[in-house]
Amino acid sequence: MNIHASNMLTYTYPISHFNTSAKTHYLNPYKNIFKTLIPVKSSVLPPVNNVWIRKNKIETVDEEEVKLRVEYEEKEGEKVKLKWIEIGTNISDEQKQAISKLPFKMTKRCKALMKQLICFGNNQESDLNQLLTSWVKIMKPQRCDWLAVLKELTNLDHPLLFEVIELALLEESFEANARDYTKIIDGYAKKGRILDAETAFHAMKTRGFVCDQVTLTTLINMYSKNGNLQRAEETFEDMKLLGLPLDKRAYGSMIMAYVRAGIAGRGENLLIEMESQEIYAGSEVYKALLRAYSTVGDTKGAQRVFDSIQFAGIAPDERLCALLMNAYAVAGDCTGVRSVFGNMRSAGLKPSDKCIALILSSYEKENKLNMALDLLIGLEKEGIMVGQEASDILAKWFRKLGVVGEVELVLREYTEQEDKQKTPAF
Repeated sequence: MNIHASNMLTYTYPISHFNTSAKTHYLNPYKNIFKTLIPVKSSVLPPVNNVWIRKNKIETVDEEEVKLRVEYEEKEGEKVKLKWIEIGTNISDEQKQAISKLPFKMTKRCKALMKQLICFGNNQESDLNQLLTSWVKIMKPQRCDWLAVLKELTNLDHPLLFEVIELALLEESFEANARDYTKIIDGYAKKGRILDAETAFHAMKTRGFVCDQVTLTTLINMYSKNGNLQRAEETFEDMKLLGLPLDKRAYGSMIMAYVRAGIAGRGENLLIEMESQEIYAGSEVYKALLRAYSTVGDTKGAQRVFDSIQFAGIAPDERLCALLMNAYAVAGDCTGVRSVFGNMRSAGLKPSDKCIALILSSYEKENKLNMALDLLIGLEKEGIMVGQEASDILAKWFRKLGVVGEVELVLREYTEQEDKQKTPAF
């Protein structure tokens, strides 16, 4: 259908604003499709009434024709001109499948960009910056559109995710805020890209965004996992100097930094500082501290942390009990191991294989075979099976005593006798 220029609504952007050839957008009143007029220097007449016209016809590109790739060419002595080139059917099955799985409710402008990104790199001259710039100028996305694209790229674990985010942060239509920078810093941190995360943080400050406790806590957590205790401490002190509130996550990240650095004592000091302010760490922080003391056999430290766990309102489970038992076992305190095991059983907790292995090891050290056999029989009555670790300890112990066959016979006879006593008489 031939459409006269007077029947179209015209939106023209000056060349100086975008530093590229001007583009005029038309809304066809006869067809509800957004169309774009593309100026090409060699074949256009000067603009008349803010309308770009070809010598013979108006050239438009339908937005529904979304299988396009934007390409910029620059020739010597000429201005940049914009060309639309179809992606075509020469794409991989994986790309076709990814395109077919795009959300049905995703807007056309978002699908247009997603298809471009999914097929990005098929051409060696692909330029992500120019692609996004063209999408912004032509499609006029809002923040919700950017977020929809980023969400889909995240779901696809797309390799261009971080590059798209970095470019999006510079676009006015994205309406970037401090939390957006925090997310990309955290994303880089999870990928182990520390330098990129720091670059994003410095860019955030350069662009005038205020660093809050969430951003700085993210940095502490990043440095903690990376093993950079000095930078974690510096960031933690910066939070205090700025007067930012320290919550359980900030404290927890710093405690974990000390634990990973092998300084559990300083981590416990922070834990005490937290508790004095009625701030309680998460169970994973308590568990990490307890494990740190357990590994080196520090029974006093392990018991203090175990007590703090209960004081914080966290019910100890069999894993925490196993860590406390291990602390006594490493220290060679068999009485302490049995005491913890007894308390665990009194609390109604089902012992894990690790707990059973530790208690059997304590019996072996003191050569208390009868107590070990009583324990095994009691566990069997409760339907608790002995796992691999506990079985290995038993086998080693019995081989050392040379009574493997005898023990098996005694256990079998004892079990049969118990079953007979439970059988009702007729």
